[in-house]
Amino acid sequence: MKFDYKPYRQTVPDDELLSDLKRVFFLCNTDTLTMMQYSTEGKYDCSTILRRFGTWNSALQKLGIHLTQQFWTEEDLFKNLETVWSKKGSQPRRRDMDNKNISNISSGAYLRKFGRWSNALKAFVEFINSEDSLEQESTSNSNMEREESNIHSTKRDINLRLRFKVLQRDNFKCCICGRSPATTPGLKLQVDHIKPWSNGGESVIDNLQTLCSDCNLGKSNLAFNLNVN
Repeated sequence: MKFDYKPYRQTVPDDELLSDLKRVFFLCNTDTLTMMQYSTEGKYDCSTILRRFGTWNSALQKLGIHLTQQFWTEEDLFKNLETVWSKKGSQPRRRDMDNKNISNISSGAYLRKFGRWSNALKAFVEFINSEDSLEQESTSNSNMEREESNIHSTKRDINLRLRFKVLQRDNFKCCICGRSPATTPGLKLQVDHIKPWSNGGESVIDNLQTLCSDCNLGKSNLAFNLNVN
């Protein structure tokens, strides 16, 4: 059998990229063109267009296509990524972000913000591992909060960084029943204080555990019954 050398595809000209964008735009018959729509019908990868034109909007503007993209903050993107990561029980792939059953924000928003999916993951990991990841500042507004703050060095609310660290430590599974969203669709995980915050427990990683909403509710009901009897 004779093997022939096949040269790599040369750089696609800008006009060809724009032409395919225009083709998909008319094919979709919408007011604008999202990255998700193009990734389904287009010939080229969205990252190629981003590298060539800088942003998705810049490419659309060259064709005079209307821009109606929703703005997501970095915090929004990280919260959604944490949710998808928890539901999968493992590091998400780019295509997971386009699964509307587990993600509220498409992969296009991450590519517009970070350029590449790998950059989005690196930024999220750096955010989780930042120095103040385990810090919980004590703040108070009401009289009750001011009174409680006298016996606490942390606040009750658990920030995104600490929450994710607890979920990851517990393998994204409920510490009581062992279920996870990855194997039980629709299951919701919550991070709970082992020693109740109202009894002096702090919002620190050693005093936190992952519980599903069912087990957490059962734990609360048990505590209530113990208190009233």
